[in-house]
Amino acid sequence: MILIGLAIAMVLVLAGSIRFGAIDFSTSDIFHALASIFPGGPDATLDQRILLELRFPRAILCVLVGASLGVGGTLMQALFRNPIVEPGLIGTSSGAALGSAVFFVIGSFVSINSFWSLPLAASIGGIVSTYVVFVLARSREDGRASIMMLLLTGLAINALCMSGIGFLSYLARDPQARSITFWSLGTLSGANWGSVTAVGISMVGGTAFALRYAKHLNALMIGEEEAIYLGVNVNRLRWVILSINVVIVAVATAFTGVISFVGLIVPHILRMAGGADNRYLIVGSALLGAILLTLADVIARVSLRPAELPIGIVTAVVGVPVFLSLLRRSRYVF
Repeated sequence: MILIGLAIAMVLVLAGSIRFGAIDFSTSDIFHALASIFPGGPDATLDQRILLELRFPRAILCVLVGASLGVGGTLMQALFRNPIVEPGLIGTSSGAALGSAVFFVIGSFVSINSFWSLPLAASIGGIVSTYVVFVLARSREDGRASIMMLLLTGLAINALCMSGIGFLSYLARDPQARSITFWSLGTLSGANWGSVTAVGISMVGGTAFALRYAKHLNALMIGEEEAIYLGVNVNRLRWVILSINVVIVAVATAFTGVISFVGLIVPHILRMAGGADNRYLIVGSALLGAILLTLADVIARVSLRPAELPIGIVTAVVGVPVFLSLLRRSRYVF
């Protein structure tokens, strides 16, 4: 029932996101715009083209990114058995931010203007930083990476990446520095159907793959030794889950920038509402993450319209008090 309710809520929130923004569209405008897609339909007006080419892809991308961050948060919290872990803990988000900062500073000198250049730079940054965490966290004796070593190494690499971003911001000219700052705070203003396709493939594929390992994550919750006794290959599970997280978070971050708190608070809310079964949490986190990020995007668009706030500011302002409230009210043990 919880998942059905979340699915209905997501559809309603998505409809509101399509309708409201810097320009509000009526229900008839939406239907006329959709009708213009089909052969023999009426020609789309300028406002309807804005709806089809800007508002629709932005709303759908927001749903997909929120779902990616929610699933990533659930996977990381299950893997680390720690309720305060978020998807970017192992360096994925900060590495992607560093890759984008490098692009903003260097790209202007070599005249790189391709649409895929920034997402590619961010994805490479996220993948490289995560790989560095893996390598540094591996034990010299058996080549395995313990959960604690991954956690601590990820914190160190995050700090290093943020220092690199600060250094690049210091070197950059004013327009570049503003681009780095704005992207680091998260934005959906560059959404189009290409980004929707890329994030959609990574989110759907990653979530479906993660569901195959939900029972293994349930076994891991009682401890690594106990999971091994139950037949779970813990080392392989760790690499699989981390790889899924890298793919879905790096691709989402590559198109939208760094968005905080969604992957942190979504699993908390779901556990309080319906338990800790990861089969439920993975699907629920995709739905609830989409809902929360879409609501944040609507607030970012309408609060200062026609201008808009970076969505990362909204998620932080809303997420901090919600997270603190959950911590004070909850008494569960992860």
